[in-house]
Amino acid sequence: MREGIVSIDGAEGEGGGQILRTSVGLALVTGTAVRVDRIRARRPKPGLMRQHLTAVRAAAEVSGATLEGAEPGSTSLTLRPGAVRGGEYRFSVGTAGSATLVLQTVLPALLTAPRPSRLVFEGGTHNPWAPTFDHLDRAFLPLLRRMGARVEARLERHGFHPAGGGRIVVEIEPIERLAPLCLLERGDVRSHAATAILSALPYDIAKRELAVLRERFPWDPECFRPLMVKDAAGPGNVVQITVACEHVTEVFASFGERGLPAERVAAQAADECAAWLAAGVPVGAHLADQLLLPLALAGGGSFRTVAPTGHTRTQAALVPRFIDVRVDLRRDDDGQWTVIVE
Repeated sequence: MREGIVSIDGAEGEGGGQILRTSVGLALVTGTAVRVDRIRARRPKPGLMRQHLTAVRAAAEVSGATLEGAEPGSTSLTLRPGAVRGGEYRFSVGTAGSATLVLQTVLPALLTAPRPSRLVFEGGTHNPWAPTFDHLDRAFLPLLRRMGARVEARLERHGFHPAGGGRIVVEIEPIERLAPLCLLERGDVRSHAATAILSALPYDIAKRELAVLRERFPWDPECFRPLMVKDAAGPGNVVQITVACEHVTEVFASFGERGLPAERVAAQAADECAAWLAAGVPVGAHLADQLLLPLALAGGGSFRTVAPTGHTRTQAALVPRFIDVRVDLRRDDDGQWTVIVE
């Protein structure tokens, strides 16, 4: 824990919105005031955008925090948290913003709040540059539950970029403290699933994407399925591959966009999944940076992963600024990496 105010340079590391969200989330957990300057300095449009503002204001609402600089385009923000309190909350991220990123900002603190919480998020549920709801539900939350957390999430409506309009409901029963997690092996593969999700787009897109995946992976034909979404606010296309193993489940996603052939969309997810399968480690690149904060709150843990991304390295440098832990990123003899929090 840290006393006083922690000053963060938002241009450090990957220099995007993650360093802001993590700093705010850590401030809530530790009760430490934080000031973040040069927010999103490495992005084409620096400063606070709507989804970042929603995350910051959500943090203020669940903790009674005071805010300075919480305005669109602001490049400096100060948050002084009060006591975190559970309860019923509703947060609207808007059109293109990611609801899952807002959830990840407030979730760590609400895990140990004095009373249960029910959170409703409206916005994007399947966005580029953010974990999809399915990744959150199938990959991240099961590991959090293994650490003792009692969290349930359900998707009530899909929300695709840029229209948004999705809805996620999350219920949290608080616990005293998370338990450490050691995740060094993935275990045997138990199941595979590949889904081409479509909203308000021709079915032929899903057929072409699934054809690519069938060619890449010699799985049972029943593993490859289209999902036609009827109630989304706008069009969308996501290819998702889920691999469930004995000790971990990983989810890989790629997103359709105007001008990008369906075959390339499918190939992106397939390439990422194939690289993870070949690596033989349990934790993929995106899950790695999500696990660092829970392990720090638990006081320790370790996992094997692929080469750390800029996001993971940013998290590893940021967490010890608020919590008295050491985060080591060690390259193993086989070329993979072990992350140790102690």
